[in-house]
Amino acid sequence: MNLKNIIFVLVVVVFLLQILTLQEDKQSPQDAQKKPTIALSTFPLYDVAKNIAKDKIETYMILPVGVDVHSYEPNPKQIVKLFKSDLVIFSGASLEPWISRLDFKNKVLDMSKYVMLIEMDASHHHAHEEHTHADEHTDPHYWLSINNMKKITKKITAEIIKLDPKNKDFYKDNALAYLKKLDALDRAYKTTLSSCKKSEILTNHNAFSYLAKEYGFKVLSLSAFSPDAEVNAKNMIRLMQEIKKLHISTIFYESFASSRAVKTLAQEVGVQVEVLQPLANITKNELGLSYEDIMSTNLVKLKKAMECR
Repeated sequence: MNLKNIIFVLVVVVFLLQILTLQEDKQSPQDAQKKPTIALSTFPLYDVAKNIAKDKIETYMILPVGVDVHSYEPNPKQIVKLFKSDLVIFSGASLEPWISRLDFKNKVLDMSKYVMLIEMDASHHHAHEEHTHADEHTDPHYWLSINNMKKITKKITAEIIKLDPKNKDFYKDNALAYLKKLDALDRAYKTTLSSCKKSEILTNHNAFSYLAKEYGFKVLSLSAFSPDAEVNAKNMIRLMQEIKKLHISTIFYESFASSRAVKTLAQEVGVQVEVLQPLANITKNELGLSYEDIMSTNLVKLKKAMECR
């Protein structure tokens, strides 16, 4: 073989090596894309999935951070991402009306079918009946029940294992660790709220029926389900009387709700105003916090408002 042929062979070899290198580089993103993807509509569902799946599965929250769940509508780009996901898990209980307008080709899971739900009475001040089918009178904030969060954890774990059975033991171990945290959180709530001077809280709207039912207190509210519902004068007068009668010291409102009515009422009766997180979504300041973190902060605020020992 002459020098010319040797050079030609070397050039071909180098060229082939370059092609193989490029193909390997291209395969890396493709391999990453092969990782199953789960979209979850609200923060509590996302927190569970993220802690169970960790880096084995791509999980993301549909609801952008800092956006009110009651007013959210996905844009075209977000809808495309949803359709590409292997599994879409949404809260249900009429919380995401936009989801019924999408004809998903991939699998969709309504989590409200796997938890205990509370139906609100006509006055919206307390819960009186449990059922497992959501309707327009159902309180959709069921993740505020720690017992429901345990059900959510078990269901999401089962769905994750279906997507990636080879890592079954990894997911089961993570689920066990998460359930232990929920057990500890439940014990903290039971211990803290078992000895309080007051048994009522006042909020801008009643998103806390599940907490109240599990831990034995009552929720009074300026409005019913919608945090931005208008408060009429008759209701304001009634609540002013209730505040004085029950010696309520704090009015709670949500991060994404208007605080105007709450602050007006608080000023009239001379009480404090504080945020209580219903956890459908988180604010930008809460990025990096977990369900456990925020629920623990809520407990500290409830303890102070109800004067618990």
